Parts: sequence; structure tokens; C-alpha cells
Amino acid sequence: MSGWKKGLALLAALMLSSGVGANPERWQLNMTPGVTTSAHDVYQLHMIIFLVCCVIGVIVFGAIFYSILKFRKSQGAVAEKWSHNTTAEIIWTVVPILILVVMAVPATKTLMRMADTGDAEMTVKITGYQWKWRYEYVGTDVSFISSLARESDAARRLGSGVDVATVSNYLLDVDKPLILPTDTKIRFVITADDVIHSWWVPVLGWKQDAIPGFINEAWTSIKDPGTYRGQCAELCGKDHGFMPIVVEAKPKAEFQAWLAQQQAARPDVEATVKVDAAASDDQS
Repeated sequence: MSGWKKGLALLAALMLSSGVGANPERWQLNMTPGVTTSAHDVYQLHMIIFLVCCVIGVIVFGAIFYSILKFRKSQGAVAEKWSHNTTAEIIWTVVPILILVVMAVPATKTLMRMADTGDAEMTVKITGYQWKWRYEYVGTDVSFISSLARESDAARRLGSGVDVATVSNYLLDVDKPLILPTDTKIRFVITADDVIHSWWVPVLGWKQDAIPGFINEAWTSIKDPGTYRGQCAELCGKDHGFMPIVVEAKPKAEFQAWLAQQQAARPDVEATVKVDAAASDDQS
């Protein structure tokens, strides 16, 4: 077997072994369709533009390879001598403009839909801190801080002696996830208290910066119940990699029951805080 054939055989074997070892799954090499209206819109737009780019690539590279083979020197081809072709120049100017316009129309519509936070059924305020998130359900007394789960926080420290392989969802779990209802248009108002953060859950289909002194808006409507994970996507300090996001989407009835339970528990929490404060005053 010649050297180049051996090389091709080795390359094929390596590609096959890497494919088997990677255990390919659906969407592994593509964008996720997500679980929200916005994510689905972005995915559809991505596929349309991807197909347009594939067609352009086939035409352009097809023309290049055809020219290389058809007009190669060994076939006695002689280069034409001309300065320009007005018709060709008009075509290769107008056609790309039309393609860009065709792609811009659905892209603009998608961006406009993603920016429209009107008619929201509920609002959640998200505030970024170093290195945790605060969630407030606007119009209720329910709010809480969401931080890295204790198991992950303990395991990540040098000399902890904890094998991170034994920690479920290492660095991806939180102590208190954000609970949201499905089939509900939810408006988010996003800001930060110290430095710039960025709230990002990939399957929701968007990422929004959290900037001190500014309010950014976004919205979502989750179709399927489940647990969805994300991260702070803006370098915000030494523990930037340790402020995950966990969203738990529940059917509306379950969410309402959870929210009512949280509101009912608020007086007890406030009473405990007041007792602790009074005890501290007495001791002082």
C-alpha cells in the first residue's frame, strides 16, 4: 500500500474511533432548539441562514474547482485579456445585496419579538452580586439569594479532600434554584449591585448583561417543565466560575402552589429576624 493510502486509512480510523468515543447525541454538533419561544425562533433563523450559507458555499467552491480543472495549463488554456465586464460586476454586486436583505428580514423580526416584553404575566427581578444571584418576584414578598451548592463549594477548595467526581452536577448546582411557571410570558429586569455580570441559560435562547445602575430587560415563555442550567457569562472576579444558574420550570398549578407556600412562610422568617435582632440589642 502506498504512503498516501496508508495515511488516508489511518485518518479514517482515527475519525471513526473519535466518533465512537464521543458517543454522539442529537444536537451535539448544532445549536440546541431550546425550550422557549425565543430559542425556537433563534434556532429556525440559524438553520435558514446556515442553509443559505451552504448553498453559497457550494456555488462558490463549485465555480472555483470547475475553473481549476477546466482551464488548467495542461489543457492548453489561454487566459482571456479584458479589463472588466459590466454585466458580471452588476450581478455579483446586486445578488449579495439581495441575499443579505432576504436574511435581514427574518433576523430583524426575530430581534423585535425578543425585545418585546409587553403583555408579560409576571416579572422577575434578577440582581447579580459577586458571586451569587438575587431573585425577586415583583408584586410579591418572595425573594432569595441563589449561590453555589454547598457540596460543590466545599469540593472546589484546595485541600478539601473531596473527589469532585463524587459530587453530583459539580459546579452546576445551586442552593436555591429560580422557580418559574411554564406556558407563561415572564418578564425579567436584570441589573447588578457591584460589577458587570451576565445572566445566561442557553436553552432560554438569550443572554443579558447585568450592569450596575442600569436595568436591562428580557422575557421568556418556557414550554416544557424541567431543570435548566446556565452560568454567569461575564468575567466578574476571582469566583466568576462559581456562580451557576439553575432554573426549575414547573406547570402553572405547581408554581402557584409553591409561590403561595413561600409567601405564607414570609411572616415566620420576618419574625425570626426580628427576634434575633432584639436578642442582639439586649446583649449589647
